Amino acid sequence: MSTQLAAVPSHRPRYFRNDAELVRRDPYKQLTASLNRLVTEHPPDRIPPGGGLYYGHISVAYLFYTLHKLYPELTIDDYPMNTWSAAYIEQAQANMKQYSGPTVSGCGVSDDIMAILALFAASAKDTETVKELCDYAAVTTDEEASNEWLYGRAGYLYLLRLVRGSFLEDKEALQVIDDTSEEVTDAIMESPRPWKWHGKAYIGAAHGAIGIITQVILTDPRMAPKLEAELGALLSYQYESGNFPSSIPPGRDRLVQFCHGAPGVVSSLLSIQKYFPNLKDRIDKVISKARQCILERGLLTKEPCLCHGISGNALALEDKEFEHFLSYTTGHEIKSMDRDGMLEKSDDPASLWCGEAGRAWAWAVADKRLEKRFLGYNDI
Repeated sequence: MSTQLAAVPSHRPRYFRNDAELVRRDPYKQLTASLNRLVTEHPPDRIPPGGGLYYGHISVAYLFYTLHKLYPELTIDDYPMNTWSAAYIEQAQANMKQYSGPTVSGCGVSDDIMAILALFAASAKDTETVKELCDYAAVTTDEEASNEWLYGRAGYLYLLRLVRGSFLEDKEALQVIDDTSEEVTDAIMESPRPWKWHGKAYIGAAHGAIGIITQVILTDPRMAPKLEAELGALLSYQYESGNFPSSIPPGRDRLVQFCHGAPGVVSSLLSIQKYFPNLKDRIDKVISKARQCILERGLLTKEPCLCHGISGNALALEDKEFEHFLSYTTGHEIKSMDRDGMLEKSDDPASLWCGEAGRAWAWAVADKRLEKRFLGYNDI
């Protein structure tokens, strides 16, 4: 497959040209190949601890936990998905003493303690663990707490939604979860605008306004009228290229990836647009323009992953283009790019958001024809 490099000023181009004919790989075959690589090259005892649902043991366990529901009969190296999930979680628990627990500057999906509690509560349907998770509202509603998804309140809302799905028949537990979600949502809504992270007003999905709005709306759609003007203003920041700035005031138009740029905005809008009927036409135009940018500049030379790689960019596209982008995330293609010196390797090659586990998720989305969503962000 051709990977003609685009002219981007740096020693390694940021992306390569998307000029090959549309191709498709067998998604089930690529999913199983990806999972085999994951458990072979990154077994539980070889992954560094930490990272919550973002990277590390818990992120991989969450992938297997989710895949078990989609593929209850599938085995990798003779073990079913839930056995692999348990193996990675067990290793995470063995490192429990290294996890400091949530703080006002670290209380999102990347927090290990809250992520373990959420995954255990959801899988074991344990009400005491639900209460333990919800007790951390005291940290997340502190007036100094961050609001964004990766390290802040918005990520805590995702964890609460994850748990909620396992307690729909338990009125008492459901009430605790919903009360906590409402308390955290109120704290986000009452925060000064623009929301800032490390002193900057970010736009993107990982640290910025679109990520915060998405988590609030998916948790409580009744907030949509209160956020309509804010979302409308955010749409106006789109560059002529179709991309979005990382932060305001806008700087260089550089990053086309989930965490900072058009892919994260597109995926977010797709999951919340039904709650903003007054903005429908604007949102449709923004998505169309943004997708053109992703098609032109989204085949990144960073190792394919959800956060800042081809796998995540693929999830923002429509079916044929989605599958075409995924064709660049096979083991063969990654080795080829590495051999040519054009691959920027991941610091967390096993993980859900930065490595192999995320590539596997994208292949599962293609194979099962799921809604194109990011596991740990807007899949629930």
